[in-house]
Amino acid sequence: MLAGFLTGLLLGLTVYMTAPDARWVDAVTTYVTGPMGQIFLRLLFMLVIPLLVSALIVGIAEMGELRSLRRVGVRTLLYTLIVSAIAVAISLILVNLLRPGGGVDPAQAQAMLADAGQGAQAILNRGKDAPTGMAALIAIIPDNVVAAMANNDILAVMLFALFFGIGLVLVQTEQSKLLLTAMEGLFEVTMRLIGIVIRLAPIAIACFMFNLAAQFGWDLLVRLSAYVGVVLLALALQMFGVYALLIAFLARRSPLRFFAAVQEATMMAFATASSNATLPTAIRVAEENLRLPRRIARFVLTIGATANQNGTAMFEGITVLFLAQFFGIDLSLTQQIMVMLVCILGGVGTAGVPAGSLPVVAMILGMVGIPPEGIGLVLGVDRFLDMCRTALNVTGDLVAATVIAAGEADGRFSAAPSPPPPTR
Repeated sequence: MLAGFLTGLLLGLTVYMTAPDARWVDAVTTYVTGPMGQIFLRLLFMLVIPLLVSALIVGIAEMGELRSLRRVGVRTLLYTLIVSAIAVAISLILVNLLRPGGGVDPAQAQAMLADAGQGAQAILNRGKDAPTGMAALIAIIPDNVVAAMANNDILAVMLFALFFGIGLVLVQTEQSKLLLTAMEGLFEVTMRLIGIVIRLAPIAIACFMFNLAAQFGWDLLVRLSAYVGVVLLALALQMFGVYALLIAFLARRSPLRFFAAVQEATMMAFATASSNATLPTAIRVAEENLRLPRRIARFVLTIGATANQNGTAMFEGITVLFLAQFFGIDLSLTQQIMVMLVCILGGVGTAGVPAGSLPVVAMILGMVGIPPEGIGLVLGVDRFLDMCRTALNVTGDLVAATVIAAGEADGRFSAAPSPPPPTR
């Protein structure tokens, strides 16, 4: 991906400086780089709905899989939603204050919108007629889930998946277990197909960056650097601000000792960029270093590997608003709140694997009328940001397990740690 990013960027900058108005540049972008990028995006869009639906249903259903831990499951769900909301709120505030994508020449932005294709323009026109206020709230509940999928109404689709997952928790029969198994199979098949599509990403990134660099020139690098800085700032505030406060006031532990105890899991997450791959290390750290009860640690961390992904939610929110600013699209407060809700639910439905959030970002871009080609801006730096946000995700899972365990110790958030496991 980095090679594709640099190749497209260098070629695009070369064209920008030497032949910005040459006819062959338009021919290349129209018949070569543009279609290749669109093929990549359409493959992502084709798979993202079944991925989100199956991942969200399975993630919610697993929370009620163990009846003895139902109270822990409810607390984990509420904790995940509240802390994810805080994370996304921090992201939205930073993007609106710092505006890393602002200041782009409106003429260039309009030209990019014109090149986005009829699909993006249709989404943009539909966004102008979107309901607001109470009508927007009611529209979240779909009267026809198939129509919601066809219209790219991602929030309505996620609400349906959320209710469906709750239904699987409430109905404990052999048939419902078979249905859950089918959803797990759908998730695995979709993830496999997306893994194949992601292999095309280096070529798609090169095409995206060529088109963008040839049009925006050096200003592109300035905006991209500002975007990376805002993402890292938001992740740092969540890690050393929100998490430290949760550990200090809810778990009644020393934040410094906590971060020292979990550093092995954090570094493993940073190196692998995968919450799922880090799960065994996180469980061992929770039981041996933090001395959390096994039943709570394993339950919360297993669910958190796919559901409690604050870093992913923050990345998605910042990326969407950054690209909206870059292309000169003003999102209303209602639209920004919708983005926040989708990012919170998207954090539950995002797979804990490298680049697992890219399909969700692509879907949200289409939902709010941002040219899907804009995803090429972030794909080149996504690997590094993926490593950073995965480290935050895994640390957040350990924070959640510590807080939940403290609450279960005596019915309130106490400091009593669990006794060390018996030696073997």
